[in-house]
Amino acid sequence: MTNEPKNSNGVDDIFLKPYDPKAHESEIYKRWEESGFFNPDNLPATSMGERDEHYSIIMPPPNANGSLHAGHALFVTLQDILIRYKRMRGFKTLWFPGADHAGFETHVVYEKKLQKEGRSRFDLSKEELYKEILDFTLSNKSHMESQLRKLGASCDWSRELFTLDERVIKTVYDTFKKLEDDNLLYRGLRSVNWCPKHQTAFSNLELEHEERTESFYYFKYGPFTIGTARPETKFGDKYVVMHPDDDRYKQYKHGQKIELEWINGPITATIIKDEAGDPEIGTGVMTITPWHSAIDYEIAQRHNLDYEQIIDERGKLLPIAKEFAGMPIKEARAKIVEKLDKKGLLVKIDKNYAHSVPTCYKCRREIEPQLKEQWFINVKPLAKEVIKAINDKHVHFVTKRHERIALHWLENIYDWNISRQIVWGIPIPAKICTKCGAGMVDIENTITECKKCGADVEQDTDTFDTWFSSSQWPFITLDWPNGEDFKNYYPTDVMETGVDILFFWVTRMLMMGLYRTKKVPFKDIYLHGLVRDKKGQKMKKIIFFTALAFTLQINTIWAGELQSIVKLKVHESYGVSRTAEPVTYGIPFAEEENLTDISTMGIFDAGSIEIPAQFRVLSKYGGGPQSSKPIRMVLADFQTDIGALMEKDFQVKKNSSYAATANLASEDANFINI
Repeated sequence: MTNEPKNSNGVDDIFLKPYDPKAHESEIYKRWEESGFFNPDNLPATSMGERDEHYSIIMPPPNANGSLHAGHALFVTLQDILIRYKRMRGFKTLWFPGADHAGFETHVVYEKKLQKEGRSRFDLSKEELYKEILDFTLSNKSHMESQLRKLGASCDWSRELFTLDERVIKTVYDTFKKLEDDNLLYRGLRSVNWCPKHQTAFSNLELEHEERTESFYYFKYGPFTIGTARPETKFGDKYVVMHPDDDRYKQYKHGQKIELEWINGPITATIIKDEAGDPEIGTGVMTITPWHSAIDYEIAQRHNLDYEQIIDERGKLLPIAKEFAGMPIKEARAKIVEKLDKKGLLVKIDKNYAHSVPTCYKCRREIEPQLKEQWFINVKPLAKEVIKAINDKHVHFVTKRHERIALHWLENIYDWNISRQIVWGIPIPAKICTKCGAGMVDIENTITECKKCGADVEQDTDTFDTWFSSSQWPFITLDWPNGEDFKNYYPTDVMETGVDILFFWVTRMLMMGLYRTKKVPFKDIYLHGLVRDKKGQKMKKIIFFTALAFTLQINTIWAGELQSIVKLKVHESYGVSRTAEPVTYGIPFAEEENLTDISTMGIFDAGSIEIPAQFRVLSKYGGGPQSSKPIRMVLADFQTDIGALMEKDFQVKKNSSYAATANLASEDANFINI
């Protein structure tokens, strides 16, 4: 019996008031957690008998560097539905939580914190900086965990793991050594994507490409005309490349020397005949800058050419540029062009040159290719095993479209640079020769001299790319190789995560899972759409959403997948400190066969779900509040029409997303609030 006052009808007043989540939700979760039933080992038998079937999901560990956001609320909701449903169905159900140290991400967050305090990371020793970031991360980790509890996540907190825990580091080091033993790991001088601000390298996946319209310059280079958008890199250009079958230049022989006037005076240039020269582009002739271009470096390697650094790690010109030395790139560019013009070497300028420029995904500063000694994994053999597993149906993508995209990336994969030039993260256990530069894996810290030349060695100062350790997360969490959890719950049942980390994480987990355990790490892959702000950018850790109201409108195809855009309006009554700007949220639709059976993930029996009448769909396809046509059939018809557009236009391009927009008439998008 309740002690709440009753009205004249005998109904407790509490039931006549709006529900106040703040007054009740914490107590409800406390009861759940204290029951012990989040831990599958404590689950009682059901009326049907003992829980003999296992079901598991590894929670994508949130970054422990700030508050959660609406994207986290989304994945928690989706995974919690799956877990609670399976738990109620009598499965021995494990939802494994964790927290990610998030190497570079946290490094950037803490650097901004230092700037606000009037400090710099360069004022601290590496040990002091690491200690400060660790304390900061552990504090945020605790806060993040309390927010997951606020969301009602029914995960087993007794098993929680942090990506810097000893168990994680031990396995990561073991994998690093095994890769070396299997000749899949090497340290070499390669062209890397260097951020002049953050002073670290990135993989191709971590770049943001900006479409820019800039000037493109044409210069006389002896008897040739060459073109470039970056004249500041051309000081060391002494090789001119053309295709061996280009008849326009058949009088020139490979290796032929020519004398010509260039930026800082006369030089001797060498003719290089290489198939990288494209007769269809410009004049078919180009000079190369191997230190600052991955393609040029490959050409130099093929022909054993030398190369010289022109731009330093801070984005400033080196002494080879003479009077321009020390200048930032943008400042020097116009002055270099002016000098070439005065020498009569400027042919013309195209001021409307549109091209894609790789930038740092954090600071948006233009990436400067640099040659660096880094640790790389030869991932082609690993990718080959994943491709076979997908084709043999050992792992299932909820949509065939995502499977096609994953396969395309795996079939065109590049070696993986796993070195990062930051303090925060798992240190690379290796020694570097001070004389010849050779790298040696040294897990036990016992190597004192170079194995190649006998010279002194020093500790590698780099840390692992966070995605390298995260790629091993499913089997590490389950205590591979001999733990009971690994025996009972691996492979896990579902990997549910954001579509944006299909390449960063999902495919790499498949590679490392197969490599270390000989099994795929999960059976089903479901990729949800993203919560985006009004500019279309991925939602950041700005605000913690506890409840959302939204409106649905289908109007966009993104990266070749049909998506809906949900405009989110966040209200202060739901515990948000301020009214947020509207944001958008993309939901990937399933393939047509799955639209007719929304039980793909085992949540519902086929045909058992009822769609609320107020949920309107595209009127053109027979939907609407008065329509008796099932929503799944309406969406299937819509998918059929859109499918023709996508099959015609969809391509997956290397290192970029393909975007196409479905031009839907406004009268066909007749939606109201859900």
